[in-house]
Amino acid sequence: MNGSVAEEVKQFEAGWKEDPLHVKPAFEAWEQFLAGLADVSLDFKARPGISYSLRARHAAQKGRELFVLVDVVDDEPESRWLSVCFYADLVTDPDEQGDFVPQGLMGEDALCFNLDEDSPEMRDYITARLAEAAGNAAR
Repeated sequence: MNGSVAEEVKQFEAGWKEDPLHVKPAFEAWEQFLAGLADVSLDFKARPGISYSLRARHAAQKGRELFVLVDVVDDEPESRWLSVCFYADLVTDPDEQGDFVPQGLMGEDALCFNLDEDSPEMRDYITARLAEAAGNAAR
């Protein structure tokens, strides 16, 4: 992750004080997980009142800007939740935990997973999808 993106993410995380749904640790863990992947770059888009989006792209990708979009949904800043969206062809959903969203990610079909309260099982499930998507994006 380049320095300016890392700094933006750190500033956002430092300013995120209210977390009644306890999802901030999941966001931080996923950001660290993605930042630690080889050949993956991160971008961060802040749209206060709408979302804060962490976008991951693999260097081997052709024709797509990202392989995952990790959104902190900010429609109620005092009660943020997470939405993690992948291109539908990059991940599986063996436990059927996600929502299929036609043309939901950059005009392509998406599979999105929501974390609207902390759950270790769901956090692990989404982390496995992050690893799967990164591996598939590298091909």
